[in-house]
Amino acid sequence: MTAPPPDLKVSEWADRYRVLSSEFASEVGRWKTATAPYQKDVMDCVTQPGIERITMMFASQTGKSEILNNILGYFIHIDPCPILFIQPTDGVAKDYSKERLSPMFRSCPELKARLSKAKSRDSDNTILSKSFLGGHLALIGANSPSGLASRPIRILLMDEIDRYTSSAGTEGDPRALAEKRTSSFWNRLIIESSTPTIKDLSPIEKEYENGTQEEWTWQCPNCGKWISPKWKDLIWKDKPHPVLKCPECNNEFGEHIWKQQPGKWVAHAEFKGHRSFHLNALSSPIGLGVPWDKLVAEFLKAKHRGVEALKVFVNTRLAETWEDQGDAIEEEILEQRREYYNTEIPSSVCVLTAGVDVQDDRIEAELVGWGIGEESWGIEFARFFGNPEMDSNVWKQLDMWLLKNRETEDGRKIGVACTCIDSGGHCTSEVYKFTRPREQRRVFSIKGRGGRGVPMIGKYSRNNRERAALFTLGVDEIKGLVVTSLKINEEGPNYCHFPRKIEKGYTQEYFRGLTSEKRVTRYSRGVPTVRWEKRSSSVRNEPLDCRVYAIAALKILNPALKNLGETVKDERSHKRRKVLSKGVRL
Repeated sequence: MTAPPPDLKVSEWADRYRVLSSEFASEVGRWKTATAPYQKDVMDCVTQPGIERITMMFASQTGKSEILNNILGYFIHIDPCPILFIQPTDGVAKDYSKERLSPMFRSCPELKARLSKAKSRDSDNTILSKSFLGGHLALIGANSPSGLASRPIRILLMDEIDRYTSSAGTEGDPRALAEKRTSSFWNRLIIESSTPTIKDLSPIEKEYENGTQEEWTWQCPNCGKWISPKWKDLIWKDKPHPVLKCPECNNEFGEHIWKQQPGKWVAHAEFKGHRSFHLNALSSPIGLGVPWDKLVAEFLKAKHRGVEALKVFVNTRLAETWEDQGDAIEEEILEQRREYYNTEIPSSVCVLTAGVDVQDDRIEAELVGWGIGEESWGIEFARFFGNPEMDSNVWKQLDMWLLKNRETEDGRKIGVACTCIDSGGHCTSEVYKFTRPREQRRVFSIKGRGGRGVPMIGKYSRNNRERAALFTLGVDEIKGLVVTSLKINEEGPNYCHFPRKIEKGYTQEYFRGLTSEKRVTRYSRGVPTVRWEKRSSSVRNEPLDCRVYAIAALKILNPALKNLGETVKDERSHKRRKVLSKGVRL
């Protein structure tokens, strides 16, 4: 009969046995749970009677990974059993094993003694597989269907679940596949963590809402009420340093005062075997986390850079879901917003990119100019008629259009810096043949892919006969960015300009196509998935696709738009001073 594990909580194990290595940790030496008090209850509920699931919706740099590592170390040392640790991809799993777990195993004698020694021919201890007396640890990516469907496991750790693919190959939801492997253990434990993503589509948000919904709180130094630090209560304007206002008594206190107060987790739902925790970066410990001054600076920078950067801040720093403006915008609003450009390319444009969609009887393409904060200017929407599979002339027309240098309002000559051409249609081979010899001009083949967990820009491959570079795009995410940008009404970051001249292609038909799709949420076996569907089957969506590909080209290029914009401004100022010095009035 197996002896029960020692009466030791995870936080007690960590304080007694865990040693932080200089290979990764900023502070080396013995682990101290008291440094970040909010970690204690999260770790200790592992041994709480009746608990089956723990959910952590935590901000970045708040110790989420170290909590997982301590739980893992506890089970290897104190209560050995089969363990599965899932990361978003196999590559991330390998990096996590090498950069996080290996240093922990080496620096903790109790763990080092229990793991099989790593040998070149010893299959019991590899980067993704660790054997120890009484158990086994496997690390896999959520994109690995074979790893998700093998032997039973008792402890399931799932990190960054919002970054998982919606399906592991053709096998289905990777989390559901993994959880099936725990069904044979009466004392199973499922632990999941992540920063959240999009509202109503975020798996970690849904799991948090299914649990006890606990928030970390401090006791107000003035009124004694327990309050959860919220971004809306942080005040920095006209203050030497940010202060947090108590929503109960309206008194304001600085970061050091708040973080010296007693803290505790407060639940908003009944415990039914599932504890869930939410923590934003305002609660990170002094000296180890992100100070409030820096958080404010990050927020202001993100706000200036635009929607995408602000979304990252909300997800990773506030640990809140982003409420995507996914509903369609009316075409008439955009059509009425057209404006006259003084020249073909407005002076604020720093970079030009192009998006190209290939049809059976034509090629459609849009040229987009980009400025600081990804403010955009539609330059031209063009059509080249001919069968792309049979007519080489249509490709020559496109090539000449892409090669053309255009003049800006301030006299600069500017060419297309990057182009993305869709290869997912009937003319795939012809697209590859066109892009392969033009890759030095950054003309690339792309293929769109929908679904959760698909990165906006994936790694390119050359798995085709022509050996052309092929980028996979997360089109759902980019379409959400398009629609969100179109809803911005003030000029500045992410605002979209369009020219009034009809000959540039920005007709009613263009705007109807740009707004042709809307985001809808469909449920399959209770799992929400996002889809972009046409508002009407009679409307063509090529203008939307071309804009998506032009954005993808910008992301592939990844230019420093702020630096380029400042350089352009400096050059304009220099020219202006030079002209004025000659007595010419501008």
